[in-house]
Amino acid sequence: MKEYHYFRVASDGPIATMTLCRPEKMNTLGFEAWREIQEIQNKIEDNPEIRVLIINAEGPSFSAGIDLKELKEFDSKSVISNLPKVQRAYTRFQEMNAVVIAAVNGACYGSGFEMITACDIRLASADARFAIPEARFGLAPDMGGTQRLPRLVGPGQAKRLILACEEIDAQEALQMGFIELIEENYEGLQARALKLAQRIVNNPPWAVRFGKKAINAAADSSIAGGLLLEQIQSAFCCGTQDQNEAVAAFFEKRKPVFQDR
Repeated sequence: MKEYHYFRVASDGPIATMTLCRPEKMNTLGFEAWREIQEIQNKIEDNPEIRVLIINAEGPSFSAGIDLKELKEFDSKSVISNLPKVQRAYTRFQEMNAVVIAAVNGACYGSGFEMITACDIRLASADARFAIPEARFGLAPDMGGTQRLPRLVGPGQAKRLILACEEIDAQEALQMGFIELIEENYEGLQARALKLAQRIVNNPPWAVRFGKKAINAAADSSIAGGLLLEQIQSAFCCGTQDQNEAVAAFFEKRKPVFQDR
């Protein structure tokens, strides 16, 4: 994949990695970074072989959020023109077929925090710190934070973090259900993210895709609608080549070979 200014992108078979690579700027984000995210997403979605995307960062901080120099230049007109594009970029992590894993170390604030709320699975190192401090600057979170965070941790905890701008550490984030796992250090975090990604790609592709989409739909649909989606995915998957291969490999005590069919 091509070189980017804000990100370094690599792929190894079905697993791609998108690394924030401006540690000297605490991996702050802005409109050019969000444009790059959309370009990277295009390439990932154009490559059906990529089934997991890991988002991580170089340096001691995952992301300090938006570059405040850019924030000073915003006005209502620029927000109306550009914010929907940013919202779509983050939403796309939820919608893409690939499973998106965030591996967070150090500070994860503001727009960086909002980005990982759109990821499927969030892992953190023990030194991770999380905050969504937009209210401190006279704003409310506007990249999905007010919508996704309550679905992850409940409305009360979301209001505490958003309205009081409280910072939480990895342990508290784990207790409230914002992250799924803690690893002791950066190296362990990257290894755990890769191990989890490998476990995902070892499963039949369509089963993973439908599982992701059905779980996401559960946050917005009725039980009846969700159960109907389960019926549809089951009818589709039963009898596919990969489903037959998964069963055969289990009984033959061998590693399955999936064809995405």
